[in-house]
Amino acid sequence: MKLLFANADILSYENDWRLIKKGYLGIENDRIIYVGQNKPDDAYDQVRDLSGHALIPGLYNMHTHTPMSLLRGLGSGLPLDRWLFEQMLPVERKMTPQHMSVGNRISMMEMLASGVVGFSDMYHHPSNYVADVIASGMRANLGHPVMAMLSDDPASLAGRIRESIDFFDQYNERADGRLLTDFAIHAEYTSTAETVRTYAELCKERQSRLQIHLSETIKEHEECKQRHGKTPARYFYDLDVFSNPTCAAHCVAVEPEDMDLLKEKDVTVVHNPSSNMKLGSGYMPIHEMMKRGIRVTLGTDGDASNNNQNLFEEMHLAAIIHCGYMHDPTLLPVGDLFKMATIDGAVSQGRGDCGKLAVGMKADIVAIDLDAPHLMPNHDLLSLLVYSAQASDVAMTMVDGKILYEHKEFLTIDKDRVRYDLRKTLDDLFAEE
Repeated sequence: MKLLFANADILSYENDWRLIKKGYLGIENDRIIYVGQNKPDDAYDQVRDLSGHALIPGLYNMHTHTPMSLLRGLGSGLPLDRWLFEQMLPVERKMTPQHMSVGNRISMMEMLASGVVGFSDMYHHPSNYVADVIASGMRANLGHPVMAMLSDDPASLAGRIRESIDFFDQYNERADGRLLTDFAIHAEYTSTAETVRTYAELCKERQSRLQIHLSETIKEHEECKQRHGKTPARYFYDLDVFSNPTCAAHCVAVEPEDMDLLKEKDVTVVHNPSSNMKLGSGYMPIHEMMKRGIRVTLGTDGDASNNNQNLFEEMHLAAIIHCGYMHDPTLLPVGDLFKMATIDGAVSQGRGDCGKLAVGMKADIVAIDLDAPHLMPNHDLLSLLVYSAQASDVAMTMVDGKILYEHKEFLTIDKDRVRYDLRKTLDDLFAEE
């Protein structure tokens, strides 16, 4: 099947962002075969006129907990430790596989409607919703996190590690590679050194990637130093975690020496501005990260701490909070921010053939309707995308050359079924309230 998009403004990438006005983009099966100003000579099975639209690469949400959409709005106004232990965990303990499936589908609908083609997820028992992820058509890196306490029964802990390994072995590279399975360590404060060291070695044996929460709050950071005499980054570095390709979420309280370690090991950091500010955690020292050449990506975190999956909002916030705090409007160029949300996300997930609109790349494409008043006039498309665009401006989301969302219709997720299942789920989880 060959499809040609015509008369669209195309944001392509060849060493830098390049805008092709009223151009053409050709697709054959799951790959981009043409990007250019002039109409290609080849014949196409279908030609779609996208006048008044911009074609951009799909976005990557590099840190989320999809089933937590069921907890949206709970615990607002609490710091992270109270939010987690008083509001999140009591409900999460009651979640069944069916509940997790509903929450995951809600989050994927949110992401598709806001131009996200791939996401990195860390949540308990992802086998409960992996079939939903595959059916959605999205790209995903699913992490099955291991949590360990000194008081844990050794047999129970060994079983949790085994479950995580089995998940990797069963599902990695399924759905023609759209689904990748990552190893995942929840955090320093939910781990033991022995478990971390063993798990990191198992990850290395399988040549996998690893997701982790790192220095999300000052309290977490300082308590780690009291426990171990070292920062969380040094703790994981010394246990050889970072010898695996690692995505470290939050990194709010990292110190200069920590950033040097992250750079040395080529750790990707995931900036989650909405979640970090909502929980009063602060925000990543992104300027210092970028000066060191650390790869920075963007994430929403879960719906319970954000409270949405809108990556356009994360780009906007990342731009304004850092430029404002540093009194420097040149700090985060819009091209760099958009690269964080696309190319850098794809690379960090292990997807070198994704993240940009160029010949030979995967056909993961988002169409933006430029007809909205807040997108007029269009002097600078990158600036519009970072500072003006809303999730509601997304007209189409495509992955592997297949349209998954178009004009508010979900083509791979049954919205009515999700609504039905959600009513039952809320009755189960909150009937006593």
